[in-house]
Amino acid sequence: MAHLRLLLSHSRRHPQPHRLLPLLHFSSDAGSGSAPRLPRPPPPPIKPVSYAPKPQQEAPPEEPAAPPPSPEAARGPQPPLPRRPQQQQMPPREWTRQDMRFVKDAAPAISPVSYPSKVAPLPEDRPAGGQAEGAPEEGLRGEGERIRMDAARAARSIFGVPVEEEQVPYPTIIPVVKRPQKVAIDLADAICLLKTSTNEKKRNFVETVEAHVTLGVDPRRGDQMVRGALTLPHGTGKTVRVAVFAEGPAADEARAAGADVVGGDELIEEIRKGGGKLSFDKCIATPMFMPRLSKVARILGPRGLMPNPKLGSVTNDVSGAVKAAKSGRVDFKIDKTAIVHVGLGKVNFSEESLRENIGAFVHALLLAKPVGLKKTSKYVGYVKKFTLSSTMGPGFPITIPSLSVAADHYNKVQVS
Repeated sequence: MAHLRLLLSHSRRHPQPHRLLPLLHFSSDAGSGSAPRLPRPPPPPIKPVSYAPKPQQEAPPEEPAAPPPSPEAARGPQPPLPRRPQQQQMPPREWTRQDMRFVKDAAPAISPVSYPSKVAPLPEDRPAGGQAEGAPEEGLRGEGERIRMDAARAARSIFGVPVEEEQVPYPTIIPVVKRPQKVAIDLADAICLLKTSTNEKKRNFVETVEAHVTLGVDPRRGDQMVRGALTLPHGTGKTVRVAVFAEGPAADEARAAGADVVGGDELIEEIRKGGGKLSFDKCIATPMFMPRLSKVARILGPRGLMPNPKLGSVTNDVSGAVKAAKSGRVDFKIDKTAIVHVGLGKVNFSEESLRENIGAFVHALLLAKPVGLKKTSKYVGYVKKFTLSSTMGPGFPITIPSLSVAADHYNKVQVS
C-alpha cells in the first residue's frame, strides 16, 4: 500500500496518465490478492551449439598421457557443419607501371649463372701425344712466343756484342745514422785546424773566418735583445765602402776622413730611384738627416744599412765614425733563432791576429748581455755554443774557458 500511495501522489503532481498507467496496473495486480495471476510464457528453448575440434599437431615419438574427456565428446556425435561454397579463382592481373612503383621485388627473379672454373692441366694429366685434352693450340703457341721474346730480351746484342741486362736489386730501408757530435776543443787548436783545412782545398778567393754563437736568450722578448758593435784590432781584411749623409762642414770632414760616398737629399733620391742598387757597405748620418732617411728606410733596413744611434752610425763626429768603419768596425745582432753570425777576419791572418779579433768579439758580446737575463753566470746560461768556421769549411766548437782567456787578454791589452 505504501508503494501505491507514493505512485498516486506522484501522479497528482505530474499528471501523465499514459506513462504511469502500466505501472498502476502492475501495482494493483500485485496489491490485490484476490485477482488470479496469469501464467508466464515459458522461455524459448536454447539449442546447443557444437564446434569442430581443432586439428592437433603430430604427436612426438613419446606417447603423451591421455587427455581428459572434453564436454563436446560427452555430448555425443554432432552433425557436420555445412561447407562454404568455394570461391572461383580470378585470373592473375597483369602488373601496371603504377603498381610496379609500390611493389617490392615484383620483377621476375633472375637465377644466378655459374661457369665452370678453368684449371690448367697438370703434367701427369697430359696424354702421351704432348697436347692436353681441350687445350687450344693457339694458347700454347702464344706462351711459347712469349718465352722466346723474354729470352731474346735477356740476351740482346748491340752491333753483335752481347749485352746483359742489369739486375736491379730490390729496394731496402737504410737506417739513418746520426753523426756523432764534435767535441769542443781549445781556441788555439781550432784556429790551427781551420787554417789547415783551408790550405788543403784551394779556393779562388780568400775565405772569411766566421763565428756562430748560440745564446740562451729569447729573441721574442724586447728586454733580451742582443746587439752591438766593435772595432776589430786587426780589421776584417776587406775594403769597406762608406756612405755619409751630411751637408756643409760635416760633409767636408767625411771626405777628408776617406768616405767613399758623401751627399744629402740628392743621395737619398739616387738611392730611391736606383732600383735597389747600392755602391756602399756602411752608412753614417748626422742627426738632422734621420727624418729624411724615412724615404729610403725600406731599402736600407732589410740590408742592415740603416744608421742607428746604438751602433754609433748616427753621430756628429763624422770623421771618427768614418775612420772606425774603415779600420774594421763590425756590427752584430741575434737572429730569430737566437744565434749571432759575424765575420772576424780572413784565413790568411796570423793565428795571433785571429785570436785577438776573437777575444775582442767575445768581450763585446759580454758587454751586450741583456739585463733581463737572470739566473746565469758570466758565460754559463748565456753563451751555449761557440763555433768557428771558414766560409766553405767545417765548423769547430770552442771551449768556453779558452774563450774567457782570450777575452781577458784583450781586456788587459786595452787597459794598458
